Amino acid sequence: MPFKVVITAKSAGRSGPPKSMLEVFDEAGIDCEVIPCNNENDLINAGKDADVLLVGTVPHTTRNVMENLPKLKMIGRSGVGVDSVDLEAASELGICVCNTPGINTSEVADHAMAMLLSITRQIPELNRHTNDGAWSDDPQKLTPARNRLRRIAGTTVGIYGFGNIGRAFSNRIKGFGPEKIIAHDPYIPQSVADLYGVKLVSFDELVTESDIITVHSPATEENNQIFNLEAFSKMKETAIFVNCARGPIVNESDLAHALNNNIIYHAGIDVTQIEPLDAESPLLNTENLFITPHYAGGSNFTALEGSIRWAQNAVNVLTGKKLWGLGNPDVKRVITIMRTKGSNKWDNIPDPVTDFDFM
Repeated sequence: MPFKVVITAKSAGRSGPPKSMLEVFDEAGIDCEVIPCNNENDLINAGKDADVLLVGTVPHTTRNVMENLPKLKMIGRSGVGVDSVDLEAASELGICVCNTPGINTSEVADHAMAMLLSITRQIPELNRHTNDGAWSDDPQKLTPARNRLRRIAGTTVGIYGFGNIGRAFSNRIKGFGPEKIIAHDPYIPQSVADLYGVKLVSFDELVTESDIITVHSPATEENNQIFNLEAFSKMKETAIFVNCARGPIVNESDLAHALNNNIIYHAGIDVTQIEPLDAESPLLNTENLFITPHYAGGSNFTALEGSIRWAQNAVNVLTGKKLWGLGNPDVKRVITIMRTKGSNKWDNIPDPVTDFDFM
């Protein structure tokens, strides 16, 4: 039985899927096609004959898209996020939503640390002024940046979301000598945080006590725009805020207001509510804000190994092998029920419930 995998062009990158990814499909004898997709209709047209759809963060894979793809068995996302896919609809329709958790843990934690160091040590500004000749010709231009230099030692560091990336960040920040590290994550027990020397606190405690706050949580309905003007107003005026997680967790207009009105000191973000960020966004005119273009998870390792695991998920779901990650485990029960009701799209495919365990 021939299978078909469709990769959306945006998710594949400008140069298309890497050779290592295509080799996974070639070895399995599975057809793979790259199709440009800019909206829901593009996704529907691209995936109409697909068994697997490999997508990026945009366009979103909605219920409408999935209801129009009767053959679809899996939607694959690279990296750890699955927030661009309607998980409830996918489960109801018997569609696995897969990701590659852990692939970029080190990279995102490193990026958040680099963002923080860029702020506390004013590296971009000092580099720019030095390259412009200020050190020798006009040293007074260096004064504002010098006056903004900060130390991490002795501070209280707050981590919002204490999963793999939050824990990796806590390990990195320890070497800089903070007085204490606190975290907010209602899904993590204190016994786990104890292993990292971290105290779990309420959200209110996190925003009021922290000198530095870094965000490492998935975006959910529960935390949508949880970092808003109310939260920023509770922070210290000297607070530094870093978000290398997901844009919808932060109210961007409130963040810009907090920065422009000295409610908080400085921020660094790698993600925005709408990506790419519009060239006219007021965030780009906020002087005490560093922005990078959702590159925190990138590296030579994630580019190679991540694409291989992404392709392996597509092959493995069709051939009864272990997946790297599953965002909607409830789908296993739905597939079992589908099998009891007669012929369906999972016919002749090993049962993911009984033949292998999802990771």
